[in-house]
This record gives sequence, structure tokens and C-alpha cells, in this order.
Amino acid sequence: MKIHREGKKIILIGLGITVTIWAVMLFFVNNWTVYHYVFLSALLLFFLAVVAFFRIPRRIFTESSAELISPADGTIVAIEQVYEKEYIKGNCMQVSIFMSGTDVHVNRYPCDGTVEYVKFRRGNYFVASYPKSSDLNERTEVGMMLDNGKKIMIRQVAGVMARRIVCYAKEGTRVKQNQEMGFIKFGSRIDLFLPLDFPINVGLQDKVKNGISPIAEIR
Repeated sequence: MKIHREGKKIILIGLGITVTIWAVMLFFVNNWTVYHYVFLSALLLFFLAVVAFFRIPRRIFTESSAELISPADGTIVAIEQVYEKEYIKGNCMQVSIFMSGTDVHVNRYPCDGTVEYVKFRRGNYFVASYPKSSDLNERTEVGMMLDNGKKIMIRQVAGVMARRIVCYAKEGTRVKQNQEMGFIKFGSRIDLFLPLDFPINVGLQDKVKNGISPIAEIR
């Protein structure tokens, strides 16, 4: 397991704060009570949780030119037909993945293609599982042209705790399936907008993993 580069600075700061508090208590507290040990234990657990949030587990990726692979870890919370007006500009299927604080938060491209559209939009920070968060929350949209001429869009949506969306996509760039697309810090959501003729291979409340779980077939 590796630590994502987006978390290294935060982890170093957290380690410094944890060690400083421990050293201050060790130097100034003469009579330790159960409350002191509970506080230090809670502080250590919080630090370990932050480290775990930025983890990148070792995985054997699914490579398939006939399938869209999940761009995120999480739970399927929406599968519905919608009208996407920014990039696809037509009716499509929306598949939404909610990422809790314990999920791996790396985002990956679901297939090969060319990035044609990248747009960051400021917004609110409602709970990412809330249906309207897709349109109301802060988000980044990435539109891709597939090799077969079909368009898809990937939307990174911030959540209650997520205050920064990191997106590495650049317009005009050729990308590969399972290549890293970005990272959302501390809880979030990913929306996939797909052509109507792409058969969906997941159901509501299904658990998926980035780089592993097939989401839909490419037609």
C-alpha cells in the first residue's frame, strides 16, 4: 500500500501535531489519569484514520476495451435517465457512486479516450449522497470522446467534509483506462453520464472498486 501524493503534506502536519501534543503532555503532566490515555488514544486513532484515507492499495486492474470500469470506490446510489446540458447535450444514463470517508478516494478514467471538456464549478457542500448534490455542490466535470465516437462525462462532486477536488484532466489529452484522473479529499461522489445504449452492469446499493468493477458495456 502507498500513500497518495495529495495526502503527504497533511499527514506530515498531522504527525507533527500529534508528536507535539504527546511531548507536551509527557513533559507537563505529572499525574496521568485514564482521561489522558483516552485523549492520546483518540488522537492517535484520528491520525491513523487520516493516513488510511490517503491510501492507495495494490490492485490488479480490470482492462477491457468493451467495458467502462468504475472510476471510484463506493456505493451505487443512483441509476437514472437524465438530460446532460453541458457536454453531452442530450439524454443519457447517470450512474452515481457515493464515496464514504472510509473508501479509497482516488478517481480513475473508466476507459480509453480523449479529454475534450474540463470545467470546475463552485457550489455548496451538501451531503454527497443527496440526489441534488450533483447539481448544487462544488464539482468538476470531465468530458471524454471514446474511440468509437461516443461521449461520456465524469463529474467529481464535493461532499460535506470534502473541501477540495483535485482533477488532473486537461483538454486535448489522450488518456488510458484506469489512469489516475484525480482525488477528492474527505468524502464525496462521482457521477458518470453514459450513452443510453450502453448496458448498465450494476444495481442500486452495489459496492464497486476503482479500476476493478465493470459499470457498463461499451457499444
